[in-house]
Amino acid sequence: MTDPDCIFCKIVADQIPSQRVRETERVLAFRDINPKAPTHVLVIPKDHHADVAALARRDPNLAAEVLTVAADVADDDGVTETGWRMLANSGRNAGQEVDHVHVHVFGGKPLGPMLSG
Repeated sequence: MTDPDCIFCKIVADQIPSQRVRETERVLAFRDINPKAPTHVLVIPKDHHADVAALARRDPNLAAEVLTVAADVADDDGVTETGWRMLANSGRNAGQEVDHVHVHVFGGKPLGPMLSG
């Protein structure tokens, strides 16, 4: 299932270019266009799910695959030993800007505290 208005669905469909770094049959990982760290990759399910709760409830195996691909991205970018952060925002108050579940993988520098202020 896809959402024709969703930017991430358009990336999956190659309607919008992206720098893909890893891909499985059901998951896509690509570099963020506005990176916040040397490693900043978005990992998304190819099917449209609005947020992490929707994905976990509808397809827990796919949710697990998203996490596995995130770990693989950290390995690929060489940040596993020094440490990396995985972040999933869910809802507007959490900062979710695209209503398609996505996990950010950050690494390559000290990332500081989880929350500010």
